[in-house]
Amino acid sequence: MSIRAFIGAIELGLVYSLLAFGTFISFRILRVADLTVDGSFVLGAAVCAVFTAMGMPLAGIGVAILAGALAGLITAFLQTKMGIQPILAGILTMTGLYSINLMVMGGKANIPLLNQSNIFTYAESIIGGSAYKVFVLTGIISIVFILLNWFFRTQLGLSIRATGDNEDMCRASSINTDSVKMVAFAISNSIVSLSGALVAQMQQSADVNMGSGMVVISFASIIIGGVIIKNKNITLSLLSVIIGSLIYRLIIALILTTNFPPSYLKLISALVVITALSLPNVSKRMEIYRVRRRRNNVKYKISEQNF
Repeated sequence: MSIRAFIGAIELGLVYSLLAFGTFISFRILRVADLTVDGSFVLGAAVCAVFTAMGMPLAGIGVAILAGALAGLITAFLQTKMGIQPILAGILTMTGLYSINLMVMGGKANIPLLNQSNIFTYAESIIGGSAYKVFVLTGIISIVFILLNWFFRTQLGLSIRATGDNEDMCRASSINTDSVKMVAFAISNSIVSLSGALVAQMQQSADVNMGSGMVVISFASIIIGGVIIKNKNITLSLLSVIIGSLIYRLIIALILTTNFPPSYLKLISALVVITALSLPNVSKRMEIYRVRRRRNNVKYKISEQNF
């Protein structure tokens, strides 16, 4: 792998770790697979692209975060107030967001941002070099990491974590779980939209179909990181998401250096997730098999001694 390809993989790993942060809140903390991610990611990119095209890249990132939070609130509302199952609520919101994203983009499927100033062009003029994007993304991720680590130690953050662990107990403790879920989904999708906004500025374009498969990518990052760091501490859990995202992108970059067809990347992502999900169960079954085999060997030796 060349240095340029390595830096590119690190850049993508960092920007998509924000996507994984958002999915981590719903998937690991609330124990819900929120499929809104595919739509809110594009929403963030679309909103940011429109503002960037008007010469307001920083405002575009801020509005993208608010738009993502609104999308998360809609999903939470469908779940809590309308009684719709979590997965179906995410699918419905994601489906509706496709049309909304087209409306935001003025009916266009793609918005090019070539020759438009953004936070990365600003950083290039100040920092220079080939790794200026890495510095910008590292700074943004550090801020999000610190804020999330602090938030999930507050009373509201602990209530969100408790709701994911045992919702019935939280209700018995007079915690408004519906409000807690709304806050959690709003934060989750706002971070996902931030990721989409940064991707749009990095790639200098926004496409209405760029959110396809984002759920799989984020799940892969979370699961790979969880296999490497198994500690339940919230700080290490958030750190594992970043590590998992970087490793996932490095794996994809290594595959692309071979003659493997790029059209199979979605299949590879699915296989990576399947492998990571099945590893704990496979290792557990192997351990049970080894224990049973030892017991059978002991029984066989005892029977031989009796003879």
